[in-house]
Amino acid sequence: MSLPWYQEPSTDETQILSSRIRFARNIKKYPFHQKLSVEDSILMLQEARDSVALAGDLFHSLDISSLGLTEQSVFLEKHIVSPQLLKNGLPKGLLISDDQNISIMLNEEDHLRIQSIQPGEGLAKAFETANKIDDLIEERVEFAFHQKYGYLTACPTNVGTGMRASYMIHLPCLDNTETFRNTLPEIAKFGIILRGIYGEGTGSMGSIYQISNQNTLGKSESEIIEVLQNVTTTVITKEMQARESLILTRRSFLEDKIYRAYGILSHSRKISAKEAIDLLSSIRLGYLIGILDKPRPAKQIYQIMMEIQPGHLQRVAGAEMSEEERDVARASYLRSMF
Repeated sequence: MSLPWYQEPSTDETQILSSRIRFARNIKKYPFHQKLSVEDSILMLQEARDSVALAGDLFHSLDISSLGLTEQSVFLEKHIVSPQLLKNGLPKGLLISDDQNISIMLNEEDHLRIQSIQPGEGLAKAFETANKIDDLIEERVEFAFHQKYGYLTACPTNVGTGMRASYMIHLPCLDNTETFRNTLPEIAKFGIILRGIYGEGTGSMGSIYQISNQNTLGKSESEIIEVLQNVTTTVITKEMQARESLILTRRSFLEDKIYRAYGILSHSRKISAKEAIDLLSSIRLGYLIGILDKPRPAKQIYQIMMEIQPGHLQRVAGAEMSEEERDVARASYLRSMF
């Protein structure tokens, strides 16, 4: 069995931490989510689960509603579920592979949200996997589809292929610069958008962003992927230029920032999630550019970022914790890593 994407070494090798493909699909005979009744939700969930059984024992089913808040938070922190799914009051579900790299949210904004995540630059493999699962399900159920417009979805921006392709990228040198601010409207011209670490409506932490296509209508899957790859390459080129400029003109500042981050993470007794993630961003940069000569931690940097968040900390503790208790536990965990 393969490892979860965040445990793979390739998440720490380039500016691209992960690649993701997501398909939005709706079963034709049921109303869209906004008009779906409890009774129809239950029927739709069962039909979706039965259709996915075509994939053999690849998935197991979870009742998200029955999970405690801590376990729900862990799935959110792993990018497996969305805040919208957790907030949804209708019956809902989750189908997930053993390595957690493939998942299907049931009854989120759409009836099915098929997702495949790969470490690093793995967009082709993510697409191949998600597309295979999509085809298997479509052998069993009829999706809402229009001959002219393509797959029909709850939100108009997903009509067409219903596909959202994205990278999670690290931009520690470009972030908060004038070049970065000028880049955002430039990439929007190509139908590409930068979002926060957990997608739409969320902010950036640790200079990590999701870059993805904004619309799906009128373009093929291959066209969407090609544009995203080209635009991402341009953004990363700007990041590399900003990095080279910093190394050339402000190397001592950069070294000080990176080693201060290492010192705080390896000695702090209490630290917030935001401060820790920002410092981990500097650590990741330090390893990438070869400035930091300290031993690498046993886990990938993004995995550490994920495991210092509230849900993960509380799961390890086996109990809910106050904010101060989490800050203390977070510092202890980070000392063990560094």
